[in-house]
Amino acid sequence: MTQFMPSTRNRKVEQGEVTRAALVVAAMELFTEKGFAATSTEDIAARANVTKGALYHHFADKEDLFRAAFEAVEADMVAKIHAAGERGRDPVDKMRRGFRAYLDACTEPAMQRIVLLEGPSVLGWSTWHEIDEAYGYGLVASALTMAMEAGAIEQQDVGPLAHLLLGALTQAGLVVARADDPRKRRTALVRSLDRMLEGLRP
Repeated sequence: MTQFMPSTRNRKVEQGEVTRAALVVAAMELFTEKGFAATSTEDIAARANVTKGALYHHFADKEDLFRAAFEAVEADMVAKIHAAGERGRDPVDKMRRGFRAYLDACTEPAMQRIVLLEGPSVLGWSTWHEIDEAYGYGLVASALTMAMEAGAIEQQDVGPLAHLLLGALTQAGLVVARADDPRKRRTALVRSLDRMLEGLRP
């Protein structure tokens, strides 16, 4: 009998992961469509086709589920930035493409509503900033380090510059998310970010 126990446990773990993933996807969809306040845990459980008991097995409350949805959107955004940066011709072009990919993401409904518009109020500004920085600071600092090592931008202390660029990007994202015409505003901000990057060259 014991020889079957590990596979049974593995199946339960896999089922749990599938259930959790379904809840996060359902939460992302509903928070994007209806907003945090108008979405109930019953709505999320029904959209994920699971029981409320299953929801509370994986998440403490609706705020906990919002944070998971928030981080899922952030992780997807980071993956898009990585993919865009890989197509760059040189370190500065990689950064330029990454910045544009970020602003493109800010025109998408999930990024706009969950991360940029409702994230600070639901999570609290400190937690929102902490998570946003955890995903973004390493990316920006790494890109700057590579650019400096390649001689593409002027040598300087990476930390302060990374914080300044991340702050500029975050603010640009908020401007795009709140704009009546996000695509038009994104285009204008891209031009300003391009000039900012060019100014970092030796």
